[in-house]
Amino acid sequence: MKKKEILVYTDGSSLGNPGEGGWGIIFLTDKKVFEMGGYFKDVTNNQMELWALKKALEFMVEKNIQNYKIIFRIDSKYTIDGVTKWIYSWVKNNWKKSDKKSVLNKEIWEEIFNAKGILETENELIFEHVPAHKGEEYNERVDDIARGFAEKRDVELYRGRKDDYFV
Repeated sequence: MKKKEILVYTDGSSLGNPGEGGWGIIFLTDKKVFEMGGYFKDVTNNQMELWALKKALEFMVEKNIQNYKIIFRIDSKYTIDGVTKWIYSWVKNNWKKSDKKSVLNKEIWEEIFNAKGILETENELIFEHVPAHKGEEYNERVDDIARGFAEKRDVELYRGRKDDYFV
């Protein structure tokens, strides 16, 4: 039996580095769309990129998502490489990089690692890099959400039927 799929787009934005920040998430199933986002001050862009992924993972753990193929589409190479390549060696080396320096944003990475570990016991997780600002509609929309929160705009988040969703 084919697993149902959830497509997840995440993005972060920082106006200044550090500065005003925002994060955004879009969850897409075959029938529903659910957007999330939020604001922080005095943060870096990388922190917001990670925060979006952390929130997406934790939300799905909280909802006890099981037996899905979950495809994350992320435009941050730092986030993709961290979650697919570096994180296991960081854990093995007590959150130290190969140069023996501490991993930046360790606390967020630890939460990502823990939530990912829970989620992947009952689901198939796939992480894909999507080029930023190349016209992919959902990636552009999640960027708008993150930037909107960073700019302290009143971002209208969509929650509803996929048939009624337009970007």
